[in-house]
Amino acid sequence: MPSPAPSDSESARGGRPLAVGDVVVLHDRRHRRYRIVLKAGERFFTHLGAIDHDRLIGRDDGLAIETDKGHLMRALRPTFAEAVYDLPRQSQVIYPKDLAAILMHGDFYPGAHCVEVGFGSGAASAAILRAIGPEGSLTTYEIREQVVAPSQANVAMLAPGADNHMVVVGDAYESGITQRGVDRVLTDVPEPWRLLESAAIALRTGGVLTCYLPTVLQVHELAMALKADPRWALVGTVEVLERPWHMAPTSARPEHRMVGHTGFITTARRVEPLGIESEGEDAPDEGTTQEGT
Repeated sequence: MPSPAPSDSESARGGRPLAVGDVVVLHDRRHRRYRIVLKAGERFFTHLGAIDHDRLIGRDDGLAIETDKGHLMRALRPTFAEAVYDLPRQSQVIYPKDLAAILMHGDFYPGAHCVEVGFGSGAASAAILRAIGPEGSLTTYEIREQVVAPSQANVAMLAPGADNHMVVVGDAYESGITQRGVDRVLTDVPEPWRLLESAAIALRTGGVLTCYLPTVLQVHELAMALKADPRWALVGTVEVLERPWHMAPTSARPEHRMVGHTGFITTARRVEPLGIESEGEDAPDEGTTQEGT
């Protein structure tokens, strides 16, 4: 029987003692990170000294441990966000800040039946699988056959044991989404407006379409296509900027570097058409009134 894939997510292990096959990140006093996969009899070497894996196996997550040179380290399973940054990837991964916003704005919930177009490195798939739980389902469309196996391995690390995930290799632009009555659709492709007809047929009324795009010109074309189709409503776009802060006894200031623009998240609701013309350029933005914001 093959051994299970190492888990890169702390919550996937349920707070159990560290075990063979677990991914552990060692943190030194200068906040440097060292990722290891625990193996019996193995030894981890760094310029700060060595640590035997056997000293970690069976211990609780979060323990402090000294190297053979006397340097103290903290051993922790990585969080989902940390694990995403460490993924082997064939394409740009969606950053954790955007994954969180996608789950929230896209309203992915336990038991939801979902479709994803564009597998990427598997981070979004794993995030959705964690959100929908074992009662939900996820079907992912990916045109590049060569990325499927590595991305599935990433999903297995981030969301182990998720047998409710199916991958379809093919061109969703051409074949369309074949599922019906789904609750949520996520796209991470360059031209999602080419999928709007298919997504409108696949989604139940009340369902949510979420599209992830890198440039504002793509977002504008998508938004105009959505607003021209009476089957879509509540079209909105957000951008998430993440700025860490430095805290010290004598100061509190923003860090010199931040995670700025990575992508735009556009959502729309699938609705029953009202039979009216789409709004013109002079119509007020959704979410505002004529009296003001």
